[in-house]
Amino acid sequence: MLGWEAGPRDPGPETRKGNFAARNQIVPPLSILIPGHHMFFRNLTLFRFSPAVTKSLKDLDAALAGRVLRACGPLELATHGFVSPFGPDSEVLSHSVAKATLVTLGSEEKLLPAAVVNAELGKRLRKESERRGKPVGGRQRRAIKAEVLDTLLPQAFVRPARLNAYLETKNGWLVLDTASRKAAETALTALREALGSFPAQPLAAAETPRALMTQWLSSGKLPDGLALGDECELRDPAGGAVIRCRKQELESDEVRAHLKQGKQVFQLGLQFEERASFVLGEDLVIRKFRFLDVVQDSLDAGGKDSAAAELDARFALMTLELERLLQGFQQWFGLERPVEGNKKAA
Repeated sequence: MLGWEAGPRDPGPETRKGNFAARNQIVPPLSILIPGHHMFFRNLTLFRFSPAVTKSLKDLDAALAGRVLRACGPLELATHGFVSPFGPDSEVLSHSVAKATLVTLGSEEKLLPAAVVNAELGKRLRKESERRGKPVGGRQRRAIKAEVLDTLLPQAFVRPARLNAYLETKNGWLVLDTASRKAAETALTALREALGSFPAQPLAAAETPRALMTQWLSSGKLPDGLALGDECELRDPAGGAVIRCRKQELESDEVRAHLKQGKQVFQLGLQFEERASFVLGEDLVIRKFRFLDVVQDSLDAGGKDSAAAELDARFALMTLELERLLQGFQQWFGLERPVEGNKKAA
């Protein structure tokens, strides 16, 4: 399962009694029904790519067109492919503002609970055992289970999901709206398959994030533009206690006492230039990202007259604001942009 913006959950036992056709209808999630809804990314997983890779993105639209999302077949568990950021009524597969290009990877996944499979499998195994007068062997059991899956898969619910990402070619950033490493790798694989090659690299910090964030919190001295938020996660690096603080004054004596005992910062709530707040992890994944009122107010004052115009405005604002934050990241943690010929690709 992908950790993306997903559609509705199972509607419950009463609805499940309905006919199979109704059960297989795909209900798009809210973010797809209303283009631009939730356009502001909520989690940021980051990769870097070189100037040489930037040149290969000139034919991005044509590449994505060869890997569009298709419906799940009757016997398929899942499919992945690119969809329009503007929603199901559009065939446009990317949207660019300045040097940033928005793309959306979609998926369809069959929901087939293990309990349902096991119940049907048990029923068939009992019948086969009674017919043969002896227990069913391992090979026959696997064959019967395959038959069960072939029977149930065409009847399973289909859950759609979407993952937004953008490629910023000026400075070589790939930004994915997910905190899941698995979902990020799935998106990277899809981009590589579409482009033929996409040697993006995971972040490799010159400054250890855990040590640097621990220093920030213990000293109270942060880089220009950064301020402490109200949550953190402290851990004993030897594998001992874990302390999670939320809505907490991080410069309190209580927090400092834990730091003096040797605990280190694994996640830290921060604010950037009084315009955005987020929680930064030792893995350099940004979670709970949100713009503060001053940014939201500047967007609301625009009064866009269509969903597409709103998406354009939100994307332009988000990428402009994030450009400054990512420049800070590069400086604070020593995240140099890869150069051509570097072999450490994701």
